[in-house]
Amino acid sequence: MASSTNKLLVVGAALSGLAALMHLACLVVGAPLFRLLGAGEQMAQLYLAGHWYPTVVTLVIAGVLAAWSAYALSGAGVIRKLPLRRTALCAITAIYTVRGVAFAPVMAYFPGNSMTFWVVSSSICLLIGIVHLVGLRQSWGRLSGGAA
Repeated sequence: MASSTNKLLVVGAALSGLAALMHLACLVVGAPLFRLLGAGEQMAQLYLAGHWYPTVVTLVIAGVLAAWSAYALSGAGVIRKLPLRRTALCAITAIYTVRGVAFAPVMAYFPGNSMTFWVVSSSICLLIGIVHLVGLRQSWGRLSGGAA
């Protein structure tokens, strides 16, 4: 069945999984990694102070990214069909792509993040969005409700 596996969606899953792990690593390493990854000094300081906010935000983001990884693996044919697989993959692809190209308006809502964070994370999101888009296009027919 390896021939029916969509390699680009597997790559997309791996990239989302890696992003989830990087977020979780912030909770292990702490403020230095929050800073290095560009989350902003405010997040680092809140984490150092033991505030709940950085932990909850980081866990939510990591959870969403892990779910997105699972959906990409489902779309790739590696794991079982997940509910609303095609719809979810379209939404995931759109979110990654829009986040990659339209970060300027979002910046105003997160003033503590560095410009490095915005450029690097937006480039990564755009890359993952493109990988998902091409992989989704390749598997489109197979992802319909009745397909295996």
